[in-house]
Amino acid sequence: MRILSGIQPSGKLHIGNYFGMMRPALRLQEQGEAYLFIANYHALTSVADADAMRQGTRDVALDFLACGLDPERTAFYRQSDLPEVHELAWLLSNVTPLGLLERCHSYKDKLAKGIAPNHGLLAYPVLMAADILIVQANVVPVGRDQKQHVEVTRDLAIKFNNAFGETFTVPEPSISDEVAVVPGLDGQKMSKSYGNTIEIFGDLKQAKKRIMGIVTDSKALEEPKDPETCNVFRLYKLFATPEQQADLAARYRAGGMGYGTAKKELAELFEAHFAPMRDKRAELAANPKYVEDVLQAGAARARRLARETVQKARKAVGLE
Repeated sequence: MRILSGIQPSGKLHIGNYFGMMRPALRLQEQGEAYLFIANYHALTSVADADAMRQGTRDVALDFLACGLDPERTAFYRQSDLPEVHELAWLLSNVTPLGLLERCHSYKDKLAKGIAPNHGLLAYPVLMAADILIVQANVVPVGRDQKQHVEVTRDLAIKFNNAFGETFTVPEPSISDEVAVVPGLDGQKMSKSYGNTIEIFGDLKQAKKRIMGIVTDSKALEEPKDPETCNVFRLYKLFATPEQQADLAARYRAGGMGYGTAKKELAELFEAHFAPMRDKRAELAANPKYVEDVLQAGAARARRLARETVQKARKAVGLE
């Protein structure tokens, strides 16, 4: 089984990234042949600062390696180190209905937020399809809100195969049952665009401050509270053992406990969970050559597959 996932270097990684994408992807590296890329071409749709792009790319590499990515099991690479992906994106563009792209949730959401439409935003799913198909991935781990991207990839692979002969593996999405959408400080999906995130490796005091600022209802200290509708408890569940979850839920329902106490306990679990990873990240940051070597080695592995796939696709359409 070949597994592929990617993440944009468009800002500091937060716990929504970690539980929604990073941890499921890292767990899958134990189940098959894993490929993980830093989607810096994709990030160009939202990052227009060259220094920020470079720093974001370095940060993503450090974050993943600190969180447990094993370079022996996972080909870890920058998207920009696979130029073949753009040729494949063009080949796929010629079997992509315009209406399909215009109906994509991510495109419509960006337009609704007032982002000016351009070809990069519209064609984003085609480039994503090329990322997936170029390594002939069988499985793509995604959150439920990202499932449509894999469905588009499946559609394009099937259309190409029907038009030109069997060329691509048709991938399947792998949706984690643990986490559907990680809530942010305001209860919406945790997202950099909403400004409601808690960074994994940001300033610890700032992280605690943000945790203490999680939005709750106005129930008094003595009132019973419903853990299932509480943003604090929803985040607490991500870090806590089943026993810890049951204990806090019981205290919620019994009354006599304020949300401030739950926030403090969440902050303690957050700090304990990421403490070993913080130490590992500091070690990696002091050894940039090692990190670069990992990315170059990952790209070399991925390019071997990329060249094979593009040659196969070129032959299928008559370019060779």
